[in-house]
Amino acid sequence: MKKILTLALFLSFCFTGKAQEIQGPIKVHPDQRYLTTSEGKPFFWMADTAWELFHRLDEEEAKFYLNKRKEQGFNVVQAVVLAELDGINSPNANGDLPFIDPSKWQYNEAYFEHVDKILNLALEREIHLALLPTWGDKLFKNSWGIGPEIFTPETAYAYGKWIGNRYRNQKNLIWVLGGDRNPRENSLDVEVWNQMAKGILETQNPSNPILITFHPQPAEPGGSSNWFHSADWLSFNMHQTGHCPNQPTYEKISHDLALSPQKPSIDGEPMYEEHPKCFNAKELGYSEAADIRRIMYWNVFAGAAGQSYGCHAVWQMYDLDKDPVNAPLKPWHLSLELEVANQVKHLKNLLLSRDFFDRIPDQSLIHSPQNQDDSYVSATRSKTGQYAFIYFPDGKTTLLDLSTLKGPQFKLTWYDPRIGITFPESQINQVTKANPVEIKTPSQGRGNDWVLIIDALD
Repeated sequence: MKKILTLALFLSFCFTGKAQEIQGPIKVHPDQRYLTTSEGKPFFWMADTAWELFHRLDEEEAKFYLNKRKEQGFNVVQAVVLAELDGINSPNANGDLPFIDPSKWQYNEAYFEHVDKILNLALEREIHLALLPTWGDKLFKNSWGIGPEIFTPETAYAYGKWIGNRYRNQKNLIWVLGGDRNPRENSLDVEVWNQMAKGILETQNPSNPILITFHPQPAEPGGSSNWFHSADWLSFNMHQTGHCPNQPTYEKISHDLALSPQKPSIDGEPMYEEHPKCFNAKELGYSEAADIRRIMYWNVFAGAAGQSYGCHAVWQMYDLDKDPVNAPLKPWHLSLELEVANQVKHLKNLLLSRDFFDRIPDQSLIHSPQNQDDSYVSATRSKTGQYAFIYFPDGKTTLLDLSTLKGPQFKLTWYDPRIGITFPESQINQVTKANPVEIKTPSQGRGNDWVLIIDALD
């Protein structure tokens, strides 16, 4: 039965529309660390996780969702065609299944027309879709998957070619293989994903080049790089750093950026906002905004090409008529306004406020000894030394060494990642790089995270 629209949907603002501005898929920048638009402008990946978007939302709900995420500054949405939550045998919001007969791979046009509509709704809103052709349980179920297991190297190739051809001219796609499954040893799993990528690439429009990555489970030492870094089809690496706090997520980004050939790296599934910590709400509670911001800034300052965000209720599009997965706190449409969802634009705006492609990580700026705990201070700067950003997760007083920056004097500005405002540092009259400088943030304690902006004065 079609879900009754909630009051929130009726109160949704109307999207008035404007001329399409996405000219083509995003690309890897020539320096192989960041992403660009098809016109060569900086593209900071700021993604929301909506795995069940095609499966659980109807067209009006999808408009409501996309309008809100557009308003909040997201430019990528991660979603799955053959969805995780019984996506083969449970119909979408319109009552359609993806296959007329899955055993014969007979596709249901009505289901895929709904996918088409949502892709184009996103395009109208200048949002790119990180599109997973399937969730990984359709390859192997594990203990939490539903399946059915329908993929072999042969069916993966055929499906890749079919879906690749369908969307060969779609200008707002990034292809994501995998779907929360790491390839098993002594299996054909790697070949399945290689064949799916081959099928997609064989349909590629030369004038509309595409990006492909791989979404894994948490893994060591990297993510997609553990199996596919040297694969010609892998455009950039993706991680899942998981849903436990107190993880040095930045190490995953640093690991991948040290590999050869160099490819961009992104955390595609960090801990979600309002997610049970380590899947144990009873003993550990739920993640909070301070946890999510810390992961985001750590990863990006370590050199990531952007960051994915997720909300526990939103990824599954949970509503009161749905079976909850791991105890979401409220329905999806009420969860769109969580704290960090309205703060991600501040991270994107900060990174785009300076020379985007010139930026590198540089922990040598932190002179104080550090532990790999929640207080870990991270640093990034321009290669030319014109600017630096220092992230303080909880306001710890820290000694900085500015010797790698262009000097001799500097302007210091505080940036509040909660509300996106800046104001000058007022306690330090003059800063040079002759000696380490002690920095005390405007406030301290959990949730009092700050970014110090350092600009060289010519």
